[in-house]
Amino acid sequence: MLDPTPAPGPATSETPRVRFRLTVNSISHDLDAEPRRTLLDALREDLDLTGAKPGCDMGTCGSCTVLLDGEAVYGCLVLAVECAGREITTIEGLTPAGGALHPVQAAFVEHDAMQCGFCTPGQVLALTSLLARNAHPSDEEIERSMSGNLCRCGTYPKILAAARALAQRQP
Repeated sequence: MLDPTPAPGPATSETPRVRFRLTVNSISHDLDAEPRRTLLDALREDLDLTGAKPGCDMGTCGSCTVLLDGEAVYGCLVLAVECAGREITTIEGLTPAGGALHPVQAAFVEHDAMQCGFCTPGQVLALTSLLARNAHPSDEEIERSMSGNLCRCGTYPKILAAARALAQRQP
């Protein structure tokens, strides 16, 4: 899907652009962007999907977590062009419009596992990825999986409670 030819226009010293297709929340989008554009920037600036939050821009806070082929990744560390041909899921795509909350979202609400809400999308997606791989994770596995997502409000005990409840509910 990559087309490395520069976009038409006057010759400049700017970085060349590439055309590529991203599939985000099951919808295909054709983009024309610099090859150095991060997935986070493409989602927020090109596709107006603002659930993934910019935080540290160094992969240490997790506020930009999205799912790439079902695995939690930091959108600030992945180049958008690297995601061509892969499935990206953002917090906006976790639940269909007008549908019931995803079980992880519902557990966060039930256990009051959010305060300011800034980290919540990343936390929800990280836990969603874990539960897809391991329906009955131990506390240690939950903590390890969630360790890359910082909560500055300190809601960790409630996030762990939500995760524990989901782990026990899984068939």
